[in-house]
Amino acid sequence: MGNEIWRRSALQLASDIKSGRTTSREVVQAHLDRIAEVNGHVNAVVKVLADSALAAADDADRAVRDGAPLGVFHGVPLTIKENIDVAGQPTTSGVPVLAGAIAPDTAPAVERMLAAGAIPIGRTNLPDMGLRIHTDSTLYGRTKNPWDPERTAGGSSGGEAAALATGMSPIGLGNDIGGSLRNPAHACGVASIKPSRGVVPDTQAYPTPDRSLSSQVMLNQGVMARTVADVRAGLETIAGHDPRDPVSVPARLTDLAPGERLRVAVLAEPPGGSTHPGVAAAVRAAADALSDAGHDVVEATPPDYELSFLLWAAMLFTELHDIRDQIDAVMGEGGRKLIANALDMFPKMSSLEYYVVHSQRDGVARRWGTWFVDHPVLLSPTWSQPAFVADWDISGEAGSLGTLELMRPVLPGNLLGLPCAVVPGGMADGLPVGVQVIGDRYTDLRVLSVAQQIEDARGIITPIDPR
Repeated sequence: MGNEIWRRSALQLASDIKSGRTTSREVVQAHLDRIAEVNGHVNAVVKVLADSALAAADDADRAVRDGAPLGVFHGVPLTIKENIDVAGQPTTSGVPVLAGAIAPDTAPAVERMLAAGAIPIGRTNLPDMGLRIHTDSTLYGRTKNPWDPERTAGGSSGGEAAALATGMSPIGLGNDIGGSLRNPAHACGVASIKPSRGVVPDTQAYPTPDRSLSSQVMLNQGVMARTVADVRAGLETIAGHDPRDPVSVPARLTDLAPGERLRVAVLAEPPGGSTHPGVAAAVRAAADALSDAGHDVVEATPPDYELSFLLWAAMLFTELHDIRDQIDAVMGEGGRKLIANALDMFPKMSSLEYYVVHSQRDGVARRWGTWFVDHPVLLSPTWSQPAFVADWDISGEAGSLGTLELMRPVLPGNLLGLPCAVVPGGMADGLPVGVQVIGDRYTDLRVLSVAQQIEDARGIITPIDPR
């Protein structure tokens, strides 16, 4: 049947609760029942918060009866990746050594979703320390792709994407330093956004509250859901400066004006590697939809495209070289193997070389900024291939190199702090293809409006029953 509560979007659920068409308890219980029904097939939700969620649902229903002010997500279930702090709960990052690392405070994004009325019902899986784009945790095991259990669900927010795709949750929170909000959206057929750097504040207690330079520059908190409208509402809820995050900004985000039409650059087959024909076809179909909507669609490539993902790797992997001993001490075999392969391919740089990398990053950002003046939106793949077979990324040097090759379209967004939305655009080899919409910094709402136009034309493909 198609009318089950768990099939509805987050905004629809909020509307139903506020109007009295249903209650928050009914909504929360429906999602808890759905978790019980399907989570064993995909292993996406690693901790179920049933008691506290039902108690919060009763409070939410009481607020409706009392006529109290109601937030955007009043009474709506929320799932949270288990490397995001929630006070009183462990922030495990998927590794046994942090299984008892109880967060003293709640991260700003979670606080703001709670203030908007959302109710946490579960924590979702991630790879060890979030350092893999295939979700396999030493603490919790592997999350399976609901479209094909032999394929990856992506990572590192793979548990979140699989939970959304199967109807266990309508909206969730994840993070992204190398596509981790977008990789699993592509693999599982949901929507997400990696915001402009600084738009969503970030804090963490473990392993240390002081972030590395790569994290200060490239790490972002963000929202995942099945619909672009839910992602947009989530972003608007969690955006804004927080004094605990010195990188966060009170940005005014540019949107698409009513009736506005843009020049959209299409990069269906990005340079630097191969692209699956089905992936390229999905990007071109999305481009056709935008052309039909009146946009000026042209083929174009941003400057220094290949250099951008080489700089991303140089920045992140140089830091990983420095903490290699600590990583090896806490991560499982799969994560250690991937890191070892990556660091073999990217030797540690000297301090002078690292300085040059940051200087080059500034130059690439300047050239992309100028390019966006004439091409306000870039349409590209998320990955250049469909979701790969589980553990292919650690099958050997070829698999590790191939993994970096297929994820190359997500990396400029992290390096340059750009807003990048992902929306399902088609299928390839029976698996979803996420189309990526990229814009200049602080045009987050505009890229979501363009993504909405793609969704309107191409459709919503989840939730599904695990296969």
